[in-house]
Amino acid sequence: MSTIIRSGSANTYDASLRNILLRQADLATLQSELTSGKKIVQASDDPTGAANAERAMTRINRIASDQRALASQRDTIAQAESTLGNVTDALQSFRDLVVSAGNGANTDADRKTIAMQLQGLRDQVMTLANTKDTNGLPLFGALGSALAPFVGPQATAPDYTFKGLPGQVASSNVGIPSSLDGDSAFMLQPGRDAAYNVQTTAAASTSRLYPLSVSGVTVTDKTALTSDTYTIKINNVTLGTTPNTGIATYTITGSPSGYSATNTTGEFSYNLPISIPVPDPSQAGQVGAPGLSLSLNGDVRIGDTFTLQPEASVFSVLDTAIQNIGSASTSTDATQAVDQALQNIDISMERISAARGQAGDLLNRADRISSTQDQRSAQLQTDKSNAEDIDMASAISEFQNKQTGYSAALQSYAQIQKLSLFNYISIA
Repeated sequence: MSTIIRSGSANTYDASLRNILLRQADLATLQSELTSGKKIVQASDDPTGAANAERAMTRINRIASDQRALASQRDTIAQAESTLGNVTDALQSFRDLVVSAGNGANTDADRKTIAMQLQGLRDQVMTLANTKDTNGLPLFGALGSALAPFVGPQATAPDYTFKGLPGQVASSNVGIPSSLDGDSAFMLQPGRDAAYNVQTTAAASTSRLYPLSVSGVTVTDKTALTSDTYTIKINNVTLGTTPNTGIATYTITGSPSGYSATNTTGEFSYNLPISIPVPDPSQAGQVGAPGLSLSLNGDVRIGDTFTLQPEASVFSVLDTAIQNIGSASTSTDATQAVDQALQNIDISMERISAARGQAGDLLNRADRISSTQDQRSAQLQTDKSNAEDIDMASAISEFQNKQTGYSAALQSYAQIQKLSLFNYISIA
């Protein structure tokens, strides 16, 4: 037995109209997505996808902020590296002038003129060390410093000081420091650098056969070095057992540690420029300045005094060179001043070179961080796109299908309208 279901015309019309409206709404939604390129126009369209897109966008914005900060930090370190390059150039010019000061043909006036030129270069180095970045902060402020980190010369020791907290800020995963450790670059340490200023004070005496001088200080053991200032004084000079020979006794004291020791030299000839070694006391049976060795040269007399003082900074090295060269009254004094200055200038240039290398490492790290952040940002952009963007080819195909369906629904509705009984009744 078959079942016959009868549907009224009004119900059929309503169903057809609802179908048309639904298709029209779907078509309008898809058209909006095609226009915007987004499948999520509002959060209610896809709450999970909207949340994923929002998280990705937040991370993208954070990376953009970190990249702007990194660019500023990189510019500052690049400026610091360039400034250290200028310092190196100034020190090299200083060194060249010091070498020229050792020319035996120079007069006292010539050496004073060179000293004036050296003073200009020293002032240039001091200005460069206190250079500020575009924000008005010192390039070499370390962990924090005054606006002018380096102060000097001062009347009391040390002659130059670093007004700040030494050290280097550590890099992070997204940034680098905004300043370099100026203390490490420009301030010297005896145990690390061993830059010493040697002063000779001759005792009042009759004319000497040979000028009094001191050889350059040699570091024999950096681990034994201290911050002491050493004073070597000749206590006695007696005749040796061999004719025309002598024996000297000297005392070496260290301040502020209170170190003191006395040593007697071997026999030396009165007829030749003598060289009295002051060796490192770590050598068996020797007495001297811990970790250091030098020689006292010339015609040594009772009361002669030699002072070894560690240099506090690169600026101290330059000031000492200027003073010793400008005050040298003989070619022997000038030679000793030049030899000592060249040794300490080379030590200073090594410190600047090490700081410049550190700046280069930071710039390389900044480049690596920037590249990594760009890759992360690109991946997050992909994640955001996957969450909210439509597949254009698929969406166009779907739009065409829905448009065809919508057209078919309109045509079906038009046909259904013709099924009304009134279409078959003629009214005369």
